[in-house]
Amino acid sequence: MNRNLTPFWTLFILTGLNLFNYLDRFVLSGVVEPLKKDFGLTDGQAGTINTAFMLGYFLTAPLFGYLGDRASRKWLIAGGILVWSVGTVLTGAAVSFATLLLFRVLIGVGEASYATISPGVISDAYPSRTRNNALTIFYVAIPVGAALGYVLGGFVEAHFGWRYAFIWAGVPGLLLALSLLPFRDQPRGQSEGLEGAMEQPGLRDVLHILRLPDFHFIAWGYTAYTFAMGGFAYWGPAYLNRVHGVPNKTADFFFGLVTAAAGLVGTFAGGFAATAWRKRNPAAYALTLGCSTLLAVPAGFAAFITNNTGVCMACLATAIFLLFLSTGPINTLIVESVPVNLRASAMAISIFMIHLFGDLWSAKIVGHLSDHWQSLQRAALILPGALVLAAALWLALAARTRSGRVGLVTTDGARVVRNT
Repeated sequence: MNRNLTPFWTLFILTGLNLFNYLDRFVLSGVVEPLKKDFGLTDGQAGTINTAFMLGYFLTAPLFGYLGDRASRKWLIAGGILVWSVGTVLTGAAVSFATLLLFRVLIGVGEASYATISPGVISDAYPSRTRNNALTIFYVAIPVGAALGYVLGGFVEAHFGWRYAFIWAGVPGLLLALSLLPFRDQPRGQSEGLEGAMEQPGLRDVLHILRLPDFHFIAWGYTAYTFAMGGFAYWGPAYLNRVHGVPNKTADFFFGLVTAAAGLVGTFAGGFAATAWRKRNPAAYALTLGCSTLLAVPAGFAAFITNNTGVCMACLATAIFLLFLSTGPINTLIVESVPVNLRASAMAISIFMIHLFGDLWSAKIVGHLSDHWQSLQRAALILPGALVLAAALWLALAARTRSGRVGLVTTDGARVVRNT
């Protein structure tokens, strides 16, 4: 008989799965240079590999978001894990650039299912007062998983070749896909006391999200932030290797270590501090996003202007730390800015936006600018520029929140509506 998962075990299992989600995604960044050499790719073509992943990811996110508010979430999550794991293993067996792109699309499809649905499951397990802390813990898997991807990619490539890095990364997921199946689905609306009383949303309800002004402030700021983070994550190790002469293995290790340390501390610090701050200031989440991102701008510019390797690494580490302060609050704002029965749809729409207009293009644009200017250092300067826009939008949201113009989530019987 299927059993109920407690909130703790729900969060524990989903966080562990999210770690492998990001490990499988970022192992590519640890092997970009040897992969490029093996297939004879330009920087622009190498950036297309990330674009292929994003196409699979953001194009299918709306479908999974719609299903996530209506169908069995544990089966959708299990299917997503299985698909992205198979795609990761097959990437290591790619025989041409075209098949490599196809397998990266497959990984994107699998991760879209997981990423759109899991935050809603956690939100249904934890009430508002502890939800941001729970989602912060869930998203700690981003820096840890990304770091493991960098390190695993660099280590395995150095000893066995880049193809084995994908095989080693993907195989565990084939078993992890089964982890949620023995348990019951998390009841929708449980944390709001609406268990068993939730209406299934229709397409018209989903489109209502696009009429919420504060959702646009959140999502478009997140888009600019993701543009910068995506390009930075993809080209970071290659930047240190090419501009500063840091060996590829050392560059991978540096990014792995910094992403794990600064990301882990930054995600926890930003999330838990924002939760405490919100007890005194309703705009705390938006202020955390805007201020931390704005502070990361000068560190980012300095990292890409200096020719001193040590200064560059220090500035990169500072920028990474500051940017990870936003991880928990941004996702909490997304799920709390919409009706309870539309959480998966809201995550799906935000994923669609941040990737269609964000990191779908950033790695490719940086690569093409590098080819055009024959300078990866010059091309990378567009990334901290995007952070200026993100900070401006989130600080505008904070001002809107403090003025009381942000709508409130209320209930109307079984249906959850939002006043705008």
